[in-house]
Formats: sequence, structure tokens, C-alpha cells
Amino acid sequence: MTGLNETPEGQVHDAVRGNWVDRLAPAWSRPYLRLSRADRPIGTWLLLLPCWWGVGLAAAATTPRWEDLWIAFGCGMGAFLMRGAGCTWNDITDRDFDAAVARTRSRPIPSGQVSVKQAFAWLAIQALVAFAILLTFNSAAILMGIIALLPVVIYPFAKRFTWWPQVFLGIAFNWGALLAWVAHTGSLSWPPVVLYLAGMAWTIFYDTIYAHQDKEDDALIGVKSTARLFGDRTKPILRGFLVLSVALMAVANIGALTPAAGVLALVLALAGAWGFGWHMVWQMGRLDIDDPDVCMHLFRANRDAGLIPALFFAAAALVSLNL
Repeated sequence: MTGLNETPEGQVHDAVRGNWVDRLAPAWSRPYLRLSRADRPIGTWLLLLPCWWGVGLAAAATTPRWEDLWIAFGCGMGAFLMRGAGCTWNDITDRDFDAAVARTRSRPIPSGQVSVKQAFAWLAIQALVAFAILLTFNSAAILMGIIALLPVVIYPFAKRFTWWPQVFLGIAFNWGALLAWVAHTGSLSWPPVVLYLAGMAWTIFYDTIYAHQDKEDDALIGVKSTARLFGDRTKPILRGFLVLSVALMAVANIGALTPAAGVLALVLALAGAWGFGWHMVWQMGRLDIDDPDVCMHLFRANRDAGLIPALFFAAAALVSLNL
């Protein structure tokens, strides 16, 4: 039995201490759950929140339905599974890089907890279950979900050929804004595309902060990132992405809600964008790009940043229901 001050066997270096995987999961399942990064839930949140933005804004712009609750819940399960599948694929492709970086060499593949063959099998299981959930949505949303596989496959290789791998992460991680909108409405229009671009700017913001933890190791092994590209100019550049993300979200809100929704719904949605921006301003006030612990703390804080517009969009949808 692990003592309170001991590190559980096989625990990944940057896992949340005292997480449910290390405390409660059966021993045989822990390497696979660590491979899915279930012990580090922030990635699931960052994949899920744009989905909730999309369905919330779509519901506020049209008519909320009971089916929206299933879309929100199904996206939650799908985000957990597809984030796990994506992380498994990432760890398969990056296993040699991970072994060379202090923060990542404790991950299941480089540490020997899981073989590459076992990782591929686990990837397939997660993807198939996620696909079964996707089949409960309309045909347009199913097509959107299938298309989303392309950026997921490409992303792990992006850091090898571009200084902007965070853009590829943004393409993959914010696709849910489009998928969830289509799951509600059955078709795509320009407001969710602008919301998607807002999410991409946000991803560059938070993942640049995250990448500053590894910039020295990345430089040694030749891995590219916006953290290395921006360097000492990180703060002013991130302020630009902050403004861009909030502005695009506001434009998406206005475009989606002005034709049909009431003034109160629009005000609530814009308040969500405003609160979202202020949370990022708070992060910028505390950012120290040379302190890995601060970078990790602020990266994880983006769960709360993304929840702010999700909650306000839900409130706007409820207001629309009562109009």
C-alpha cells in the first residue's frame, strides 16, 4: 500500500497528485489509463469545452431541445475517449522523443509499462467506442467526426516540420465546436466557423504556455514549438492571441444570435466572451515563462477559462427557450 508521501508505482511525472487513476483504478488498468492521460484530465476538458460552446451557442441561436443534453453528454464521453486515443497515438509516435525529455520519460511507453503493440490495441478500443457514440448523432455530425481524424493523425508530427504545431493542435482540439453545432442544427454556417477560429487562437495561447516547460529539452532534441519561436516575446504575442480569441468569439456570438435571439441572450453570450478574456488577462499577469510549475498551473487553469463562455452560452440558450 502506498503511503501518503510516496509516489505510486508507475506514476507519470506531470500527473495530478492523488489522482483517481493512481489511487482507485485496478493495477492492471493503470498503464492504459495513464496512456490515455486519464490521470491528467485537463486535456479532456480542453477538447470538450469547444463542443459545449458549439451546442450552447447553437441552442441559443435556434430552439433548445432535450436532445441537446445528449449532445453535451455524448461529447463529454467522446472527448474522454478521443483525447485518450489521440494521446495514445501521440505517445506511440513520440516514444523516442519522450524518452529523451525529463518530464515525459515516465510515460507508459518509454518507461516500459506498455508495449507499442498493446498501445495500438488500446488506441483501437477507444476509437471504436467513440465511433459508436458518434453514430447516435445526425449524419452531418457523423461526417464531421470522421473528418476530425485527419488533424488528430497529423498533429504528433507537426512539431517536426513547423514552428507552429500549436496551430495543428488547435485544428484538432476545437473541431468539437463545429461538430456540436452541426449535431444540433444539421448544417454548418459561418458563426460556428468563427467560434472555431476563436478556439484555435485560445489553443495557441494556452499551449504556448504549456510548451515553455519543455523548451530547453525541445531545443536539444530539435522539436519545434511556438514557445521556442516566440521566446522572450511570448507575453506580447500571447496578448495578441488573447485579443483575437475574444474578438472572434464576440463576432461569432453576434452573428449567431442577432437574427433571432433576444437582447438578453446576446448580452449573456457576450458576457461569456468578456469573462473568458478577463480570465486570460489574469493568466498573463501571473505568467513566468521560466518557471515550469507556474506554466503548468496556468495551463490547467484554462479549464476554468473555457467553462466561463460555456456556462454563459447555456444561460443564453435557457433565456431563448423562454422567449
